[in-house]
Amino acid sequence: MQNVYNAIKSAGLQDSIKVSTSVAPTVIGTSYPPSAGSFSSESSSTMTSIVGFLSSTEAPLLVNVYPYFSYIGNTRDIRLEYALFTANFDVVTDGQFRYRNLFDAMVDCVYAAMEKVGGGEVPIIASESGWPSAGGVAATIDNARTYNSNLVRHGGQGTPRRTGTPLEIYVFAMFNENKKAAGIEQNFGLFYPNKQPNFGLFYPNKQPVYDVNFP
Repeated sequence: MQNVYNAIKSAGLQDSIKVSTSVAPTVIGTSYPPSAGSFSSESSSTMTSIVGFLSSTEAPLLVNVYPYFSYIGNTRDIRLEYALFTANFDVVTDGQFRYRNLFDAMVDCVYAAMEKVGGGEVPIIASESGWPSAGGVAATIDNARTYNSNLVRHGGQGTPRRTGTPLEIYVFAMFNENKKAAGIEQNFGLFYPNKQPNFGLFYPNKQPVYDVNFP
């Protein structure tokens, strides 16, 4: 990252081109409540250096945010409506912050972790988020449509920890990946079969799996 930044700076482009990296939720050691968010002992040194670099260069941290994986890893304690943005009540109360959806809680957990290592001003970009339409627990077309439709509407509101600050979000994925073999994913220390072949908004033949209205 430093070498790429130096090359960009040598061309005088450091203000228009930012250098960053994407991370998975596995860099988090403590995730609940969101304000207790902190980097794991394994990732702390590396993440502290990354956050310091991003702070000094005024660049964002890219975070892959998947409430689906957290939900299927703990269906006993996580409500489906909390994961789908459909809860109409405060599910989690964390001091002055109230959470009605898991996405916000996951993002704010990373914000809290960065604050603890001196990166409170570093913004977050949700570099991946989505919901599978087939292949596993709660993986239905209706749930995928509900999640992604609510996701794109929600981004402009920010999170409780960053109220009113729009969050840049990238939906995973454009196409179902019918040639992609299922493997094992890890999320907050939980291991499970991934459902990535069915995250697409379109089938490989370019027909829509379901419609999402983008604002």
